[in-house]
Amino acid sequence: MTVMPDFGYLRLHHVGIIVHDLDTAVKQYERLGFSEPNRSRIEDQGVELATFDSGNGYVELVSPFVEEGGLVRYLESRGESVHHVAYQVLDIRKELARLKNSGVDLIDEEPRRGAHDWLVAFVHPKSCHGVLTELVEIPS
Repeated sequence: MTVMPDFGYLRLHHVGIIVHDLDTAVKQYERLGFSEPNRSRIEDQGVELATFDSGNGYVELVSPFVEEGGLVRYLESRGESVHHVAYQVLDIRKELARLKNSGVDLIDEEPRRGAHDWLVAFVHPKSCHGVLTELVEIPS
């Protein structure tokens, strides 16, 4: 078994799926067998979330509630789909510094508050084979 360094990825944290209608999507995921999600809103990002516990991680449905912005453009160009993959890290600031120093293209050089009071930061898709990648640190 490989031992992960203290700044490295711990585990897959969640998969973010962008949807047009959050209520409809929640009903579809509940039909799949997921229990009622934790719902939240991030006002400054114009997004509503429904987070389902999936045992070893989460499935996060993401829906913009604003009429324009990056998420709206994403939906218009790509439709409903996987939007991002998130990995939990022990120390997000340390990990961001390590990634920056190794030449990884970051969207966020400093973490911000995400849903559930998680600290989050995004890595540019061009550094992860086209996948928007989120780092998550859960405050202790």
